[in-house]
Amino acid sequence: MADQAVTTTIENNVAVVRFDDGKANALSHAVIDALDGALDLAEKEAGAVMLVGRPGKFSAGFDLTVMQESPAARRKLVEAGARVGLRLYTFPRPVVAAVTGHALAAGAVFLCACDYRIGVTGPFKIGLNEVAIGMPLPIFAMELARARLSKRHLTQAVAQARIYDPAGAVDAGYLDEVVEPDAFEQTAMERAAAMAGLPDPAHRLTKRSLNAAVARHIESTLAEDMDRIG
Repeated sequence: MADQAVTTTIENNVAVVRFDDGKANALSHAVIDALDGALDLAEKEAGAVMLVGRPGKFSAGFDLTVMQESPAARRKLVEAGARVGLRLYTFPRPVVAAVTGHALAAGAVFLCACDYRIGVTGPFKIGLNEVAIGMPLPIFAMELARARLSKRHLTQAVAQARIYDPAGAVDAGYLDEVVEPDAFEQTAMERAAAMAGLPDPAHRLTKRSLNAAVARHIESTLAEDMDRIG
């Protein structure tokens, strides 16, 4: 079942949240709810979060069967995704994304919501492809992209739906580093464990202040944003 695609373990003070549905790692309601529950656990029991995709696929974005069901169903799913993306962005612990492969659409949005993003070398596609498939990019996605992507790439990445390979994704700002497959997960864990040692409340309060303006803007425009989606 979709909710069983998300599992969480605590390792080295890190909540390791693995997302593997055996397919494209699509974001359904069940998966989004499970991710939200994993963050509840992480907030209580860990000093950092590591979000890990399945081999070759971090996430292909929202579940297309729901997106195509009806305008109301599409709006409900996108709003749920926006809220968990905003929660990642404002989460009081460091969040590391272990980007196991392709990260498209909402999958790329989630990268922009995480604090540190590690990719793996390979023929993978990363980016916001919404415009290319005829969907206006939601405000929340644009604002997270604006906060994390290089200004040199922002227009191409957002308005022109440019897709990047892992090395290009580092230059664009979707990723912070790329490593070889044999060192990938160990490196991600090392980064997450180091960030778990950041002192609280110093990190928490600083991150809150750093991200507050973007978070407020997303919250204040979310209803309008969803009206555009619907």
